[in-house]
Amino acid sequence: MLLANPTIAQLIASIVALLVAFTIHEATHALVAYNLGDATAKRLGRLSLNPLAHLDPLGTLMILFAGFGWGKPVPVNPYNLRTGVRRGMGLVAAAGPISNILTAYVFATPLRAGLVHVGPASASLFIPTLGQLLLSIVMLNVFLAVFNLLPIAPLDGFKVAIGLLPPRWAYTWSQTERYGPLILLFLIVFARFGSFDLLGLTMYPMANALLRVILG
Repeated sequence: MLLANPTIAQLIASIVALLVAFTIHEATHALVAYNLGDATAKRLGRLSLNPLAHLDPLGTLMILFAGFGWGKPVPVNPYNLRTGVRRGMGLVAAAGPISNILTAYVFATPLRAGLVHVGPASASLFIPTLGQLLLSIVMLNVFLAVFNLLPIAPLDGFKVAIGLLPPRWAYTWSQTERYGPLILLFLIVFARFGSFDLLGLTMYPMANALLRVILG
């Protein structure tokens, strides 16, 4: 998602795409948790499509400058979830990435139907073309979904894995939670500055496959 020497128009398109992706991602976490019986996020104003309710300052900076990031975590009381702790948290966690994939599919519709073309970059220094904007929204949502599905704490994929694995395996994997942020930081820094991008090798094939399906 990093742009080489981006124009202001490209940066604006990326910021708009970020607001759409993070807002829908986090609001969907809150919505699924609420529908499963936990109103914690709703009481704290997170069941909202207001981007300001969901942006995490560090996560936002990371996605703008490192290509990977996150929104403000949605608070969930797992003991309120009707489906049980493991399965309930797995469902709440999976809802975010799934919502990003669906969002990408919806915003790709005009591109897929040939109604809007990406074409050349905008002639304006400040205003992205509609094609630029739609493509940015599609790509950022796909990459955010794929990134969040990695089974490393504190990403959504960690809780999805815990919810899907047999109890014994889930317990074993849950013991890696304390090391997750360090592992993730190492992967991000190594992807940015190292000579071997394990994160990219994992993410890009999945993201590119999704983009081929979504864009047609």
